[in-house]
Formats: sequence, C-alpha cells, structure tokens
Amino acid sequence: MISVTFGTLAIGVQAQVTEIYNCIDRDGKRLYTSDKRETNGLKCKLVSREVNVVPAQKPSAPSSFPRETPQARDSAKARQRDILEKELATEQQQLDEARKTLAEQESMRMGDEKNYARVLERLQPYKDSVDLHQKNIEALKRELSSIR
Repeated sequence: MISVTFGTLAIGVQAQVTEIYNCIDRDGKRLYTSDKRETNGLKCKLVSREVNVVPAQKPSAPSSFPRETPQARDSAKARQRDILEKELATEQQQLDEARKTLAEQESMRMGDEKNYARVLERLQPYKDSVDLHQKNIEALKRELSSIR
C-alpha cells in the first residue's frame, strides 16, 4: 500500500492519502492496487481515496531545560547598561568633535565660494554628521531608559 504525506499542517496535524485503483490488465483481468506504478499502461479508474488525519506529537521540553534566574537576568541587564553607557559616552565625544569641525568649516571661506549656496553645499556633510550623532545619542538614551 502506498501513502503520500502532505506534511505537517499549520494546525499541527499530519494527513496521509491512500488511493485504490481498479485496473484491467492486458489479458482482461481485474486488478486492484494502491501502487501508482502498477497502473502504467493499464486502463484504470480511481475507486477509493482515503484520507487519514493524525494529530502531530507535541515536542516536550526536557525537564533539565535551562531557566534564567533573576540574578542572571539582573547581571545581563547590568552588562547591557554598561555597554550602552560606553556607547553613549563615545557618541557624545564624536558629537563634540563633529560640532568643533563644523564650527571650523563655517569660519573658513574658500576662494571658489563666491556663491553662498556653495558654502552650504560644502558644509552639509558636517551638518549631517552632527545630526547623525545627535540622533544616535537620543536613541541610546531611549534604550537606556527602557532597561532601568
């Protein structure tokens, strides 16, 4: 008997389909089979289709499954807070440097900048750098406030 497995469905069941064929062979004899390969070259009709539905087995977690202790959770939060505070300090330093560089660039005038639009174009990457560091600092502060 041949069966086809459709696999595990979203609701956690497995279905198997069995098909029975009524065939007439070359000598005119009747043949009943569930093997699709035996029907090649014969005149066959599908006479039965049976669907068996079997509930899927629920995977069970072993009893020794590791659980997070409150101490481990607090330790992880402390490590996360330390990392975020270091990143915040680094971003603040980079913001200070970006502001200083922007101020230096704003005080300089190039000979080819007769048009103020060229000055703005030259300063834009420095302004973008300052904005980026400010946004990073805001994001780090939000993340820090959520873990305290």
